[in-house]
Amino acid sequence: MGGTSPCASCKLLRRRCSKECIFAPYFPSDDPRKFTIVHKVFGASNVSKMLQELPIHQRADAVSSLVYEANARVRDPVYGCVGAISYLQNQVSQLQMQLAVAQAEILCIQMQQQDPTLGATQLVDQDDHKSMLLSENNNNYEILPHYLSFPSSSSSSSNVFQDPHEHLKRESFWT
Repeated sequence: MGGTSPCASCKLLRRRCSKECIFAPYFPSDDPRKFTIVHKVFGASNVSKMLQELPIHQRADAVSSLVYEANARVRDPVYGCVGAISYLQNQVSQLQMQLAVAQAEILCIQMQQQDPTLGATQLVDQDDHKSMLLSENNNNYEILPHYLSFPSSSSSSSNVFQDPHEHLKRESFWT
């Protein structure tokens, strides 16, 4: 960096910041926490090697990814980013299931409004106590086939399958 203040990495490592410092463009002196966390997780030597192997136009993105992964590793030392991604995927899955239940209930209500002779009961799954309205009349399940085949969120190791002629069955992924 020459005459100006050293970059965050050179400050932390207590060394002179040269004009060719590989860290200077990506770890400015006004944000020392950024380098501190990356250094703590990956080590300055490893980060330097990674940056030197990359073309200059990809280094900023690599540093951004390293900072994100380092922050995730500090929050969750075992899973890091994978833990965050897994949590978000689980949340999306639960929301998709809730949406499917809501769509099935809307469809049942619409069917009741079209044909008031149809009766409705509430079927409660004993494991997760989520309810869904289903028609009582003889085998009217064919009307709702794609709304009734969503996975259960109550257990991560099993799925619920809806068979129009049987009760709910559970199948384990591990058998």
